[in-house]
Amino acid sequence: MFAEAKYPEKIDPEELDNYLEQGWFRMDQTIFTTNFLNVTNKILSAIWLRADLQDFVPSKTQLKLLKQNARFQVSIQKASLTQEKESLFSRYKQGITFDASSSLHYLLYGNSTHLTSIYNTYEVTIYDGDVLIAAGFFDIGAKSAAGITSFYDPAYKKYSLGKFLIYQKIAYCQQQGLQYFYPGYFVPGYSLFDYKLDVGKKSLQYLQVSTQQWVPIEEFAHQLTPYQQMQFQLQLLRTALNEMRIDGKIWQYKFFDANLYPDFAELQLFDFPLFLDCFDASNPNLIPVIVYDVRDQRYHWLHCRAVGKNSIPELMPTIYATYLLKVEREIFSAETPLEIANILNTRIMPVHQEVSNENLSALS
Repeated sequence: MFAEAKYPEKIDPEELDNYLEQGWFRMDQTIFTTNFLNVTNKILSAIWLRADLQDFVPSKTQLKLLKQNARFQVSIQKASLTQEKESLFSRYKQGITFDASSSLHYLLYGNSTHLTSIYNTYEVTIYDGDVLIAAGFFDIGAKSAAGITSFYDPAYKKYSLGKFLIYQKIAYCQQQGLQYFYPGYFVPGYSLFDYKLDVGKKSLQYLQVSTQQWVPIEEFAHQLTPYQQMQFQLQLLRTALNEMRIDGKIWQYKFFDANLYPDFAELQLFDFPLFLDCFDASNPNLIPVIVYDVRDQRYHWLHCRAVGKNSIPELMPTIYATYLLKVEREIFSAETPLEIANILNTRIMPVHQEVSNENLSALS
């Protein structure tokens, strides 16, 4: 699935390694994966990253920061939640322009009132004399670690303490003989996460969605993100249908990330961010859509059904928000736009003119 969340009661070190290797990440006391983000009604691709610590060599920036910040006291130990760190987190939030968790407690533990964690979490703390000026948390598995959060006093912004914390985490993980460090994802077209691309460039890899393999970041092509590939391929299909005098519309699906919410976690809902509609379907029990799946590089004709109706009108004419969808079955798949366009032209369009939904099911 493109978006999924799980709620385990415990996670062993080896399990955390496996999750991280597959592009999953911690969210309070749960774990999730996603391949797409909605940024102000614009869908962008989330590209998961990791650094191979066996190839990691300190950069000039890292060495410069080590020298610049040598007067600060750095310590690494098992994580603990204190009022001192909550206060620092609160000050940090006042100096940023993006949304952050309501509190450090919520970021690490969610709504739970208990401080028992399913993760093996460590912290980096940085003091200037007796004053805590920065802190960062990271989870450790058997051979991997994941950076969870880093924050600092805005008064010390010129010291690049966010990057400094990441370098401290990586150095510690190298000393412990770990193989990989996972800093989360970056988002092409959204610069907020670009700082991660500067961390160990020669050792940095990204998870390629189409192959589910980790590939050197140098091979990443910004114009071929998973979302852009879907958009391009669906546009090719739309063009082929138009030549057959069949109208097709490409929709952004508003609820592509619904599986990340606890109320929907077990439903395995439709999670494609884009689909093409060329059908005259008004029955919520049969909502046919065409998608392009970058994982197998094929078009898929799916029959979905509504599992909930949205009561809030959607103002954007390109966003589908009428129903929350669930895939019932696949009708057909094809490698090329022409192949699936021909199927739609010869099978579906005449059917819509003559027969009922019962006849539609026979086509599969």
